[in-house]
Amino acid sequence: MTFESNLARLEQVVSQLETDRLDLNASLRLFEEGIELLRLASGELNEAETRVKELVERADGVLELRDFSG
Repeated sequence: MTFESNLARLEQVVSQLETDRLDLNASLRLFEEGIELLRLASGELNEAETRVKELVERADGVLELRDFSG
C-alpha cells in the first residue's frame, strides 16, 4: 500500500473508533490496525526525510547539495 492509502485507511479507522458503537474486540482490532498503519506511515516519512536534499548556494556562488535538516 502507498503512504496515501495507509493514511486514508488510518483516517477511516480513527473515524470508526470515534463515531461507531463498537464492541470491545472490534475496537481493539481497529486500534491495532491503526497502530500498524501509523507505524508504516511514520517509517515512510522517516525514509523520505533522509532522501530529501536541499540545494544551497554558498557565498562564492557554488551550489552545494546537503542533507535537509528539518
